[in-house]
Amino acid sequence: MGTGNGTIPRRKLGKTGIEVSAIAMGGIVVMNLTQSEADRIVRWAYENGVNYFDVAPTYGNAEERLGPALKGLRDKVFLACKTEKRDRQGAAEAIRQSLKRLQTDHFDLYQLHAIRTKEDVEQVFGLNGAMEAILEAKEQGLIRFLGFSAHSEEAALMALDRYQFDTVMLPVNFVSMLKNGFGQKVLEKVKAMGTAVIAIKAMAKTYWNGERKLEKCWYEPITEREQALLTLRFTLSQQNVVVAVPPGDERLFQMAVELGKNYRPIEKDELSTLKEIADPLTPLFPLRD
Repeated sequence: MGTGNGTIPRRKLGKTGIEVSAIAMGGIVVMNLTQSEADRIVRWAYENGVNYFDVAPTYGNAEERLGPALKGLRDKVFLACKTEKRDRQGAAEAIRQSLKRLQTDHFDLYQLHAIRTKEDVEQVFGLNGAMEAILEAKEQGLIRFLGFSAHSEEAALMALDRYQFDTVMLPVNFVSMLKNGFGQKVLEKVKAMGTAVIAIKAMAKTYWNGERKLEKCWYEPITEREQALLTLRFTLSQQNVVVAVPPGDERLFQMAVELGKNYRPIEKDELSTLKEIADPLTPLFPLRD
């Protein structure tokens, strides 16, 4: 059932031309770990084929853990970071601070974080908006490529109209896509642009019923191995999706890395299985108020 060589596939990250692993490591995985635990899981990820690492200042102490953990690996991996700041000064400070915490002199990818509304887009692209600081940092060689993350199709489509982004990070989730069509408009739009899609929530199931059972997942994830493989294959088979970022829980991340070695495109008969799994579930996207 695998790719034959038991390794995570490498794919071109859209128009950047950079080859990255189809499974990424989200910084939440190392949040709240000891430094030695963070070092160990980052090394394990790298040795198992992961070369794409994504982090943000909003992920607790993840930057402080990931920076030292990448020592000796920084020039061998693709490092992505983000800012939720919407103004020029805030974004400029965030860039400097993240570079320092991550102990690096540049980001391979820097992203506007969690663009949700028309107002978000107007603000980041407006006078003294975050894009001014980000473009300046790019000119200074602190950033190689630009992207954004969005939980709203409307906001994502607006942002893509304003700038030729290299990447867009978006939920590409079997429940939300099969039941709501969420993400289809964005996937269609980026097709002609050469913009790569970084998929989040591939292994998301629905909202927790009652208490949250996993500290690092705000949603209930798929934990059953065969189902998780199907959902990852579904997400990675969507047009322009290059990378999937698994849940932040360490065990689920490690399971996703192992499953990524068995990637092959989803088949039509398997879609009916996914539809059956999705049928009783409440989609996470579009987000409810």
